[in-house]
Amino acid sequence: FFFGGGWRTGTVHQFASRAREIADLGMVCVLADYRVSSRFGTDPFASVEDAKSVMRYVRSHAAELRIDPDRIAASGGSAGGHLAASTALVEGFDSPSDDLSVSPEPNALVLFNPVFNNAPAPEGYGYTRISSHFPQFSPYHNIRAGAPPTLIMVGTADHLIPVSTSKAYKARMDEVGSRCELHLYEGVGHGFYQQEGYYRQTMDTAIAFLRSLGYIN
Repeated sequence: FFFGGGWRTGTVHQFASRAREIADLGMVCVLADYRVSSRFGTDPFASVEDAKSVMRYVRSHAAELRIDPDRIAASGGSAGGHLAASTALVEGFDSPSDDLSVSPEPNALVLFNPVFNNAPAPEGYGYTRISSHFPQFSPYHNIRAGAPPTLIMVGTADHLIPVSTSKAYKARMDEVGSRCELHLYEGVGHGFYQQEGYYRQTMDTAIAFLRSLGYIN
């Protein structure tokens, strides 16, 4: 799980309750920390670098962590959703200390209102901060055949992630032959999944998706 916060703020505790619940169902869960500007004075590129390092660490320590290295799902909300998607689709932004022979790519994605399109607004989010590396930085612009099965959950009143952007992502996934489920939640905005009532709905959807992949019995 990668927390949200615009690559600026956030805490690993954001997804703690979801991690506990999924762990109770038999999966090993990791709450990933990464550099954000408020704590480290870093840019979004450092956040992606750290996310890839996390995935490589988990896969290279799979035996120790009792993890199946071929069934690793990455999840996150908002900018954390961007990071999860980036580990699957975005090339580059690798730490010099990483073993690049270890793949950072997850085998599935569970995304809560992810900022996975970084084109100029209103289509995307964050362009002014990442324009020097656009479109390389933007998961949507790097969707390709073999992209992992993906679940997307977005509110229809999200002012950062327009419904049209999410639908375009799903359409592109369909074009390359990769599974993509898009669930729209009527009348709610960005971060809705943290609100009372929607926690349960989104958890049930995520668990059903993981079960369909055979990750949860």
